[in-house]
Amino acid sequence: MKKKIISAVLVAMLTVASLAGCGNTAAESTTAEGTASAQGTLVVGTNAAFPPFEYVGDDGQPDGFDIALIKAIGEKIGMDVQIQDMEFDSLVSSIGSKIDVAIAGMTVTEERQKTVDFSESYYEAVQSVIVPKGSSIASAEDLKNLKIGVQLGTTGEFIADEIEGAEVSAYNKAVDAVNDLNNNRVDCVIIDKNPAEVFGAQFADKVDVIPGTSFDFEPEFYAIALPKGNTDLANKINAAIQELKADGTYDSLVKQYIEE
Repeated sequence: MKKKIISAVLVAMLTVASLAGCGNTAAESTTAEGTASAQGTLVVGTNAAFPPFEYVGDDGQPDGFDIALIKAIGEKIGMDVQIQDMEFDSLVSSIGSKIDVAIAGMTVTEERQKTVDFSESYYEAVQSVIVPKGSSIASAEDLKNLKIGVQLGTTGEFIADEIEGAEVSAYNKAVDAVNDLNNNRVDCVIIDKNPAEVFGAQFADKVDVIPGTSFDFEPEFYAIALPKGNTDLANKINAAIQELKADGTYDSLVKQYIEE
């Protein structure tokens, strides 16, 4: 499966830019109680440059664990799912106008909760550090005063901003940060564990991936971002997540996209 994902990442590098920014959607007038339910369509924002959770598949369409999960949720709640691929940093601000919800390996944070609500968590993650092959970077102390690449608006950026003396470069796509690492423009990249492992396999001759435990990074929790105050939609999505875990669908998706 990882070989398939790595192939998809290469396709994504060429095609994701052309898919981003998709204009108005069926949820242009979403209110606290939402309008998408009445229309029978759930417009979902994502950033298809974060494998294995989301990436551009061989057919040119967003694929990955998150995409499969939200489509399964759509089936459970009786709604068609329409995927909009956009920049990660614009997802939260687009909820309630361009999109109904967002799923994109998004960590629940206090700052985001000021603007949106979240579903129950569906995945626990931790950050990793991608370094040049043979690098001596191995601890939190080693990250001080480095040039650090991150994806814009992610937990990796929040962490890097707190590192003493760090010069942080934020990119719209994680792969751009890794490419700059390979071209010696940054010293390391901080990114979630699973995409770090995909990039580590893709560039195995150039980089090493150091687990976040070596840097005392705290675990974080992915959830679906929802319109503020839309309890009806939140309850439906939470119930669907619980059903998918109970009936084995969730575990099957983990095996298909993450573990293999």
